[in-house]
Amino acid sequence: MNVRLLFLLLAFLLPPAVKAEVPAAPLAQAGELLFADDFTSAGDEWKAVIPSFEIKEGVLRVWQTRADHGAVCRVYRPMKDVIVSFRFKLDGSTGFNAVFDDKNHKGSHAGHICRVAFAPKQVRLGDDKEGIMRNDLFEMRKDPARKAEADALLKGRGSVAAFAITPGEWHEAVIEIVGDRMRVVIDGQPVGFLQSPGIAHETKESFHFTVNGEGVLFDEVKISRAVP
Repeated sequence: MNVRLLFLLLAFLLPPAVKAEVPAAPLAQAGELLFADDFTSAGDEWKAVIPSFEIKEGVLRVWQTRADHGAVCRVYRPMKDVIVSFRFKLDGSTGFNAVFDDKNHKGSHAGHICRVAFAPKQVRLGDDKEGIMRNDLFEMRKDPARKAEADALLKGRGSVAAFAITPGEWHEAVIEIVGDRMRVVIDGQPVGFLQSPGIAHETKESFHFTVNGEGVLFDEVKISRAVP
């Protein structure tokens, strides 16, 4: 599928997500450290699947250079239940996605499993495997005669929360994944929650940032096993 078409469809046809009550307590604690990068060195494990990124002055900067797709900066680690934390600053961009994938899963576009989309006024959590990125549902939603049927099947596969992210300021995010549950904390405040079956996918093979626009800065990225 043409990638530009894909993202246009996502932008205009994305079904409304529900608001979910966010658990006050963490889903798990951080256990074994699987990956960490404070960007004081070259950061050789990061791969620019779609350019561009640079590591400079102790931070990772990612910005879009292709008109048809946001920049994708990825690190590979087999994982299932994890806690991912990082600092970020919107540095010209209006948002980004933090995405978990499994390239060996052929049932969703590009093996997407689940994601968190950060924007200045909201945070959106999505089950890609059983939601909008699932191949059959995506095709159904392009057919006006079957869109309502597909939307009914997408119920519960995403959630949205209002939250103010100030451009030009550093924020700290934590994404917890335990089984079929995903919880997001920003600056110490529980913000978003989603429980959906695709999140429990056995192996998330990689984690990446997708950035549209002029740039987002990242620092202190950590991926740890989640210990209930």
